[in-house]
Amino acid sequence: MKHLSLAKPHLVVTVGIPGSGKSFFAEKFATTFGAPYVCYEKLAQLVNGEVSSALLMQLDELLKTKQSVIYDGPSESRASRSELAKKAREAGYTVLYVWVQTDQTTAKTRYSQAHKSVSEDEYEKGVKRFTPPNTIEKALVISGKHTYATQAKVVLKRLSTPRTEISGHQKAPLRTDRPTGRNIIVR
Repeated sequence: MKHLSLAKPHLVVTVGIPGSGKSFFAEKFATTFGAPYVCYEKLAQLVNGEVSSALLMQLDELLKTKQSVIYDGPSESRASRSELAKKAREAGYTVLYVWVQTDQTTAKTRYSQAHKSVSEDEYEKGVKRFTPPNTIEKALVISGKHTYATQAKVVLKRLSTPRTEISGHQKAPLRTDRPTGRNIIVR
C-alpha cells in the first residue's frame, strides 16, 4: 500500500448528490493510500446521538496528525464546506473538494439500493440540499460512472500538481532564446 506523502497535508472532501459515488470513492482512496478516513454514515452506525458533533471531534483529532485526511461527511452546502475549509486552514491543511458527478437516475438507483429504508421523498430532499461548488472552491470534478482507477489518477494528478499551477498563476518560463546579460555599447 502506498501512502500519500504530500508537501502540505490535504483535507480531501467528497461532494455530490446522494448516490453519486462519493462514499465509494472516498473509502477506496483512503484504503489505497493508507489515509485516515472520516465517514459520517459509518460513524452514525456506531454512535447513538449527535453524529455531527462526533464526526467533527474525530476530524479535529485527525487534523492534529498533519496527515492528509479523506472526509466523507456533511458537505452538501457551501456553508458546511466553508466551515470545513476554515477548520482545515487553521490546522495548516489545504482543502481539495472532489465533486463526484453522476446523472440523477443512476444516483437515485444506487442510493435506493444502498438505503432501502429511505423514501423517494427523502432522497429528493437530499438532492435539493446539495449546492454545487462554486469557482472559488476549485472543486475537482470526477465521474461517478468511471472506474475507481481512473478517478484516483485524476485526483492524484491534482494532489501532485504545484498549487501555483492550480491557481492559474503560473510562473513565466525561462527564456533561453535571448541573452541573460545586457549588451551595453559605450561610444
